[in-house]
Amino acid sequence: MHSYDLFFLSFPFFFLQQVTFQLMMAVGAAVIGSLQFGYNTGVINAPQKIIETFYNETWYDRYNETISETTLTTLWSLSVAIFSVGGIFGSFSVGLFVNRFGRRNSMLMANVLALLAAVLMGFSKLAASWEMLIIGRFVVGLYSGLSTGFVPMYVGEIAPTALRGALGTLHQLGIVIGILMAQIFGMEAIMGNASLWPILLGFTFIPAVVQIITLPFCPESPRFLLINRNEENKAKSVLKKLRGTTDVSADMQEMKEESRQMMREKKVTIPELFRSPLYRQPILIAIVLQLSQQLSGINAVFYYSTSIFEKAGVAQPVYATIGAGVVNTAFTVVSLFVVERAGRRTLHMVGLMGMAGSAILMTIALALLDNLPWMSYVSIVAIFGFVAFFEIGPGPIPWFIVAELFSQGPRPAAFAVAGFSNWTANFIVGMCFQYVLQLCGPYVFVIFTVLLVIFFIFTYFKVPETKGRTFDEISAGFRQGAGSSPAEKHSPEELNSLGADSQL
Repeated sequence: MHSYDLFFLSFPFFFLQQVTFQLMMAVGAAVIGSLQFGYNTGVINAPQKIIETFYNETWYDRYNETISETTLTTLWSLSVAIFSVGGIFGSFSVGLFVNRFGRRNSMLMANVLALLAAVLMGFSKLAASWEMLIIGRFVVGLYSGLSTGFVPMYVGEIAPTALRGALGTLHQLGIVIGILMAQIFGMEAIMGNASLWPILLGFTFIPAVVQIITLPFCPESPRFLLINRNEENKAKSVLKKLRGTTDVSADMQEMKEESRQMMREKKVTIPELFRSPLYRQPILIAIVLQLSQQLSGINAVFYYSTSIFEKAGVAQPVYATIGAGVVNTAFTVVSLFVVERAGRRTLHMVGLMGMAGSAILMTIALALLDNLPWMSYVSIVAIFGFVAFFEIGPGPIPWFIVAELFSQGPRPAAFAVAGFSNWTANFIVGMCFQYVLQLCGPYVFVIFTVLLVIFFIFTYFKVPETKGRTFDEISAGFRQGAGSSPAEKHSPEELNSLGADSQL
């Protein structure tokens, strides 16, 4: 038996050995924020026709005329897209909170937005106000934007080095479970109907209350306590609880080393990330990986899935779409167990290549659909394949790798930039996809295939492997490459090949 196989067999045991109740409680409470993000991303699609009817009726009651088609489309597009606008603002504000109030308290405070959004959306029908619904979507977008920064940062900072990838994947698992919940609750028989849709949108209230109750029992990030607040004893006692052991000297040593390193760096602002040769490479990697997630075509597939399933003769396409949601969730769990074994870089490349293959298959199937009816089944297989490969790499990895690429000083600014890139790309895809689809028809996936191949090439040449390495080791690799290590100078050109021919 290979040592590789041995490791894989022993991994669940090793995983459980390092997972304490306190650690799982903290991660579990944090990823409620991820679940909220996923839920609010998916919830708006199912009740589209019902909400449009509500817009029409409200408009008629106010102005004694039916709403024009153009105004209705504009209002609907705004209801969907304003969520991303909120996300852009929220993600950019991450740094304002985490250094001032701490990681845990920031998550706690953000719930004010979730509760406010739930009230606005939940009572919009009662108040006969579509403005309340749209403002509610913006506010819950703000909350989700903040969560996409807070959650991976907090989880990355409390997780043991050996489990950082596996626990980091739980952020994405929270998102896909949220999307799946929204798809199920949005069925007509449950809440996707004329009388219950306000409850469907206001459901955000319940996870927010659960998070408000559980977070106070979770510890603050020990890295924040030691490095930002200089509270060594507090950090030590938190670490002992998180690790379930009295000997946390190795963790403390690693954090002190990072703290010493940070003393030498001045506080890093967002412009500094781009100006300093020290951070230019990691911030470029962080941005491109976020773009590889949003521009991969995953949103397009979820948008297109219902119509593809209809063409395939599926009697209830909504169930098939929920099936895609289940595949989504299942493969995130697969990634959770594989990420510490195969590494981030490898999984990201496997995911991108698999998605490109599935996209080509889907293009062929959609192009030949009218002549060969059986191609509809090929397109279903391609959709499930596309979703599965997405969750192996481009789904979870861009979120938590940002925490790994940066030390404590620049991390909040880096999360703000990465989140901003992700949400902006999300907004652009959401706004433009309809028009591109009308232009290209089934060939729209050719565009995504080209983008996927470009992202694959970038990952191969630029992205280092971060598996099993401490934050300080990772940033030391970039420092060395940027030529700031007195021991050995490297040119930026050498750093560019980082990852392609070295494990750093």
